[in-house]
Amino acid sequence: MKVTQTQLKDVLIIEPDVFEDNRGWFVETYNKKKLKEAGIITEFIQDNYSYSKKRGTLRGLHLQNEPYAQAKLVYCIKGTVLDVAVDLRKDSPTYKKWFSIELSEQNRKQLFIPRGFAHGFLTLTDDTEFQYKVDNDYNKQSERSIRFDDPEIGIDWKISNPILAEKDKIAPFLIDCDINF
Repeated sequence: MKVTQTQLKDVLIIEPDVFEDNRGWFVETYNKKKLKEAGIITEFIQDNYSYSKKRGTLRGLHLQNEPYAQAKLVYCIKGTVLDVAVDLRKDSPTYKKWFSIELSEQNRKQLFIPRGFAHGFLTLTDDTEFQYKVDNDYNKQSERSIRFDDPEIGIDWKISNPILAEKDKIAPFLIDCDINF
């Protein structure tokens, strides 16, 4: 397993070992011991799985306020996504900065996103399947969304009219959010 630090402190790219032979391939998508050795000391408690029918579906930007903030380990099982993490830790030197990476069934890369970040992804292919682990329970009262096209953050999604859920269409700008990181 290879772990690479991104320009956002604590956001890590994880490239699991892939074992291939004439039958196909095998990949270990989660190994608590190896992640701990890489400095990720997070107890994941839930797996989430999403399916997006159409290319251009954007899910995000989502987060949960403390005490229900969530760290995530995300990866794309089928298709390709542009995955984005936004640092919302007010005391961080990279506050309001974002990082994006293509995750796909071909590259098998994962992204570790610690607590204190918003997360979103854009499907780049039809029939995309995406899975992620979280380290805290879902709590509707602490759930927050930020507009995907917030100019204060300035994410380059490379799309102007994505397919959005209703909650993402009406999500507020960061300046109007009560985020408590």
